[in-house]
Amino acid sequence: MSNLLNTINSPADLRALPRQQLGPLADELRAYLLKSVAQTGGHLSSNLGTVELTVALHYVFNTPHDRVVWDVGHQTYPHKILTGRREQMSTLRQRHGLSGFPRRSESEFDSFGTAHSSTSISAALGMGMAAVQKGESRHSIAVIGDGAMTAGMAFEAMNNAGVTNARFLVILNDNDMSISPPVGALNRYLAQLMSGRFYSTAKEVGKQVLKGAPPLFELAKRFEEQAKGLVVPATLFEKFGFNYIGPIDGHDLDSLIPTLQNLKNLEGPQFLHVVTKKGQGYELAEADPVAYHGPGKFDPAVGLVPSTTVAKTTFTQVFGQWLCDMAEHDPLLVGITPAMREGSGMVAFHKRFPDRYYDVGIAEQHALTFAAGLACEGVKPVVAIYSTFLQRAYDQLIHDVALQKLPMVLALDRAGIVGADGATHAGVFDIAYLRCIPHVSIACPADENECRQLLTTAYQQDHCVAVRYPRGSGVGVPVEAGLKALPFGKAEIRRQVQQSTLGDRRIALLAFGTLLYPALEVGEAMNATVVNMRWAKPLDIELLAHIATEHDALVTLEEGATMGGAGSAVLEVLQMLALPKPVLVLGISDVFTEHGDPVKLLVELGLDAQGIEASIRKRFY
Repeated sequence: MSNLLNTINSPADLRALPRQQLGPLADELRAYLLKSVAQTGGHLSSNLGTVELTVALHYVFNTPHDRVVWDVGHQTYPHKILTGRREQMSTLRQRHGLSGFPRRSESEFDSFGTAHSSTSISAALGMGMAAVQKGESRHSIAVIGDGAMTAGMAFEAMNNAGVTNARFLVILNDNDMSISPPVGALNRYLAQLMSGRFYSTAKEVGKQVLKGAPPLFELAKRFEEQAKGLVVPATLFEKFGFNYIGPIDGHDLDSLIPTLQNLKNLEGPQFLHVVTKKGQGYELAEADPVAYHGPGKFDPAVGLVPSTTVAKTTFTQVFGQWLCDMAEHDPLLVGITPAMREGSGMVAFHKRFPDRYYDVGIAEQHALTFAAGLACEGVKPVVAIYSTFLQRAYDQLIHDVALQKLPMVLALDRAGIVGADGATHAGVFDIAYLRCIPHVSIACPADENECRQLLTTAYQQDHCVAVRYPRGSGVGVPVEAGLKALPFGKAEIRRQVQQSTLGDRRIALLAFGTLLYPALEVGEAMNATVVNMRWAKPLDIELLAHIATEHDALVTLEEGATMGGAGSAVLEVLQMLALPKPVLVLGISDVFTEHGDPVKLLVELGLDAQGIEASIRKRFY
């Protein structure tokens, strides 16, 4: 095998290659990508599907002068490899290593940071119009998946772009997948377009034949506008003002490169529909792209092997089981997810209760208002959504849910530190952005069993309740059967301070969520009271007043932003009660959390037992 890939340290090196060497380069790139991700873990299926498209884009366009914005961004490993980061792939998604997503601070080739879907068209359009404003000649390209095209933001941008004069190209990477299998009318429409290859082929052949006879060509064009709907559905994208081309094979460089070269010379908004396959070139990933979406380390020759170790139950699994059990108990329960069936633990619910399961696609705003409509009619919606993705539906949460005091449960997965996905996926802002909204409560379970109990408590309320829980497993507390609820808005004392051994100071640790367990370690080491707060809103004011009266200083602990978070709520209550006490607020300060191992990140943030104790001693002793 040749070593073409080792000679590519930038797209300029790629563009210097003879055209016939691009196919072998793509093969090397795919092999390198598979080997690399198998050693580090990361997103695989989506990246195997974009190898040829990445090669073609960097070959045809003058990057980074021409801007390429990759939607979602977990499909950019080939892009990273070709843009000078090949040797750093061994650090992928590790602390101080490469991000798993495009990042402007990482490379000039990452023109826009993306990790949430459906932002690429807006961003690339902005870049294109900036070039017009500045009188610069450059192209801007948005690469967006068919799953991401289901979001309203993508169509808002399309609506805007169709009336501009930017040198702007949207590439629809149609792989018939987002993360979970795609849903909705748009996906069916794209499937119909795919079946209309006759139309696209006949159209191009007809143009070539009739160009020599202008009157006939014009007649054919007029007939095309009238008869298009008879051959395939009216092309939605042309209605937005784009020149639509496709669909073409996204793994065929002989189709991709000439088409991109032609589009490069056209003025105005262009839309290229390419068809790719997730997992392309690796049979196991082709057969099961969901399983290989984000695998851990594995042997490519063997594939993913089920672990033989007995894993702890994850919070996601606890939610999934609770959802099925509550649905069995209450026929009015429905489950809603914005395209995260697997990630949110709803596979079993979907199988058992298909008529009560709604995957609305990558459309978080719609998910909340859709749930609000259901709640208006007495149905009991449970919206399973990652903390970071709920941010996208903030307006709907306030105006459509809370303002009308509609009851629903928000199951906030991935709250707190998420690890390898980093700042874009960290669920550290939810307490701060939720607790200021009237008619919204926030539960913070400390362990798996309490998560199940607080979900039941939330389900029984007459308003919106968010139950926030982290990614992965907790300490391994056994989960009880049944649908037991805990008292609404009430905390519990888990450890009571004894005769102080550290001077005269009596310290109380107020723990929100899973930080209860390191707090208990600190409580033993320092002879401190430990309170499992359970609720960030409402706070247990009665217990808090008692604790403040009986102790000399308080420490709040939360795996979330301290600005406006649970610690801030405690300070507000103490002021309201006129109980001035020294309070140490521990959590995540005014920074974005980096990617890396979650345990190590908590150590860096000082939120492990040793770090918490060190902060207390520094402040109070």
